[in-house]
Amino acid sequence: MTQNVTTLKETLVAAIAMLEGAQIIDFNGHFSVRVPGTDYMLINSGRSVRSAMTVEDIVMIDLDGGLIEGSAVPPMEFHIHAAIYRRRADVQAVVHTHPLWSTLLGMVDKPVLPVIMQAAVLGDIQYFPKTASINTLALGEALAESLAEHSVVMLKSHGAVVASQGILETFVQAVYVEENAQRQYMASQIGSPYVLDAQAIGEIRANLWKPHLLQKVWDYHYAKL
Repeated sequence: MTQNVTTLKETLVAAIAMLEGAQIIDFNGHFSVRVPGTDYMLINSGRSVRSAMTVEDIVMIDLDGGLIEGSAVPPMEFHIHAAIYRRRADVQAVVHTHPLWSTLLGMVDKPVLPVIMQAAVLGDIQYFPKTASINTLALGEALAESLAEHSVVMLKSHGAVVASQGILETFVQAVYVEENAQRQYMASQIGSPYVLDAQAIGEIRANLWKPHLLQKVWDYHYAKL
């Protein structure tokens, strides 16, 4: 398991660095992944510098926030991750981002609408109406309930949470949320943006939700590191 954990840590570090470089994570934000075969997760510590990540910044904790490996404390909002993992056996990775454009939409109660093809892989975006740091068990459970069986939930004035089947999928969906929101905002300045209908979403998702296309997004951002 040690080699697998090391690889997961390295992949998390890369994902966080890429999201920071894309201005989707700032001095806050956290990304986690389940440790296979356990009830533990790997997550960047609360004090980690998101623009200078190393594997030493990744700690292993249980779902109650107890340290299993590492010496730094986890982020206060580890409850986001723990509550989703408890509720969703299908979810293997979770990220809480602080994106600019999608957060702006949430601040004025504008939904993030599927206006670009890549939005087809996001599913129905959910909303958590409370503006708060999700730093208690109760808030974590409420957020997980808002997410339900979906992949993306927006936090009012406080970014987004994406939960998916692995680090790659979670990373790509976090990128697509922000790319879609930016284009939605920009298009709304000159007119009413076209919104994909259910049929288009189904057809496009079938074409875009493929491992090599998700990897293409990762490779594009990784090359910028």
